[in-house]
Amino acid sequence: MKAIQFDPTILHYTVSKAIGRFFPSVFFGPMSCLSYRDVEEPSFPNQEWVKVRVTYCGICGSDLNLIFLHDSPATSPFASFPFTIGHEIVGVIEEVGSEAQGLSVGERVVVDPILSCEARGFREPCPACRRGDLSLCERMTAGIVSPGLLIGACRDTGGGWSSRLVAHRSQILRLPAEVSDVNAVMIDPFATALHGIMRDPPQKGQTVLIVGAGVIGICVLIALRTLGIEARVVVLAKHPFQAELAVQYGADEVLLNSGADWDRQLADILGAKVLKPIFGSPVIQGGADVVYECVGRDQSINDALRFAKSKGKVNLLGVASIPRKVDWTPIWLNELEVKGSFACSTEEYRGERRRTYDVAIDLLRSGKADLTALVTHRFPLDQYRDALATAAGKRKTKAVKVVFEP
Repeated sequence: MKAIQFDPTILHYTVSKAIGRFFPSVFFGPMSCLSYRDVEEPSFPNQEWVKVRVTYCGICGSDLNLIFLHDSPATSPFASFPFTIGHEIVGVIEEVGSEAQGLSVGERVVVDPILSCEARGFREPCPACRRGDLSLCERMTAGIVSPGLLIGACRDTGGGWSSRLVAHRSQILRLPAEVSDVNAVMIDPFATALHGIMRDPPQKGQTVLIVGAGVIGICVLIALRTLGIEARVVVLAKHPFQAELAVQYGADEVLLNSGADWDRQLADILGAKVLKPIFGSPVIQGGADVVYECVGRDQSINDALRFAKSKGKVNLLGVASIPRKVDWTPIWLNELEVKGSFACSTEEYRGERRRTYDVAIDLLRSGKADLTALVTHRFPLDQYRDALATAAGKRKTKAVKVVFEP
């Protein structure tokens, strides 16, 4: 079968790094770490696994970070090469292992990609998995499959940027008839947003600032509204089409981070003061009670920190490239509480502990959330260069979520 794989050989990595800053298309050209090739279908690590035929798989911001070589080397031990990319997966079960009880061929499913203890063959969970923090599993490099935080970074499982992959029975969630395939391909980013919020939800009457109005930022907005959190929500967007989406999904205030005095306008919206430093960006005194940073770039992290009020909370949901020009001063100067958030896990929902994916499916099934408008572009696998250029060139293409349909 055909698959889009990532394999960072020294030659291709060096060439891409050297030339890519001038010609970005190099990152998915013939001399890149990316290739569209024939591969064997992945096999079951044991009989608790199933094979899934992919219907849709999204292009995530983390995938673009990977392809454009923005990831920190600190993540490399948690991957095994070459691997087939793609973790936002909706599909149909095509084959069932003899010990994957309760699952049947032909069922529509979504795949929770995290490769934690159970998928790795451990009967006794690690402390993180015992708590339900599956995305923080301490055995991501051990067990019956090769290292990998998730499907889409492990050479043994395959990934969604192909026609077929394998997943452990614990990673499979059935899709109800009320949830379309297009909605389902958005479950992973929606669950990521839910996880970042549900660990410590904003309180009634607080002001929330969402920095970034891409997929994760808009999903955070939708999640806040869908969960019924009675907070004032302000969105800082980069592009006008993103601002329009934020208005559509219920933001109280939306501002573009462009123009000479946008930060002063945002300070006014938040009821904050603007102070002038000797040089550099204006210093903000006051701001939002809770900030969700949903981009992962130097500017967005700086903005999230400086627009949080003293004793405020900053949640980092954006998958960050290596920060090089972040001013961490607001953290100690304003005694901020800063939390990272990775993927999704297990949440308190309606009085019980449930998988974040399950919460997302429940909200979609009920009709409280509809994410179909966020899927703006679809491509077959063999047009992957056009797909990646579309996903990376949002200003021109107005792309929100770009998906492959293998």
